[in-house]
Amino acid sequence: MSVYDLKPQRFLKKLHSKSSNPFPRLYCAGFELGAWRCQQFAFHLAEWLPDYALPEDELRIDHSNVLVKLNQAAIRVYTSPKYASRGEAGEIALHAICRDFFGTIPLSPRVFYKSASNDVVKAFDMVHVRFPKNGSIQIWLGESKLFKSGASAITGAIKSIREHVDGGFLSNQKLLLGPQIPKSTPRYDEIIPIFSKQKSLDTLIKDAVFAVGILCDSKAVAEAKEHDKAYIDAASKELQELEAKLVASGLPASLKLVLTYIPLLSKKDFVEAFDKRLKGLQ
Repeated sequence: MSVYDLKPQRFLKKLHSKSSNPFPRLYCAGFELGAWRCQQFAFHLAEWLPDYALPEDELRIDHSNVLVKLNQAAIRVYTSPKYASRGEAGEIALHAICRDFFGTIPLSPRVFYKSASNDVVKAFDMVHVRFPKNGSIQIWLGESKLFKSGASAITGAIKSIREHVDGGFLSNQKLLLGPQIPKSTPRYDEIIPIFSKQKSLDTLIKDAVFAVGILCDSKAVAEAKEHDKAYIDAASKELQELEAKLVASGLPASLKLVLTYIPLLSKKDFVEAFDKRLKGLQ
């Protein structure tokens, strides 16, 4: 069995919503005893730490080293005491969704861009590859925003994507990523030319999917106690509002985009719960 198959049990609930996008993109951490599962969600993201932060050759996990691997991964994410404005929890959530629901494979852990574990990295939040059934290769480039306001989150995501598809930035990222792709990656010989200096950026953009992850405070979650129709309808409406802003930006006309939305009860409480889990493993 490949280490790429060693994934935690699915936690997020996928909810269907009306949209022109072919992928269902509304995900929820769920409710327990009438309360949104904040602590449980933070615990679930901690399960994904090794898959998010460690390259494949370090992912050989068994009963004798599992805690060591979690410790290594947790330290690589960050060690800063100033966690309130950090977005790693959102990045890990987007990573987990793409791995779990879309079958992507990580090409390069984002933490490799850091010169120290406290750095904030100016790069794509995720670089994965996906192999559709038609035999093609899709490079999945992620942009995650973990904000209190959904409107601010989607505005920030649009701004970041526009900056990232700039020719100079994307060229630099392509050259940085190529040498980091493990040779054990499936179809490595077909993937690596995409990241060569000689290959046109058009080749990368043509086969790229930009995964946008939005996590923010949700009125739908605040007014719900379970996954009933009222909650699903309200959360779906929030997703549609985010999607409308994305469409209005004009980006979907030139890029393949997948918008994923995870509504939160409180961004503040969620980030604090994740930080406690992370620090507890360091």
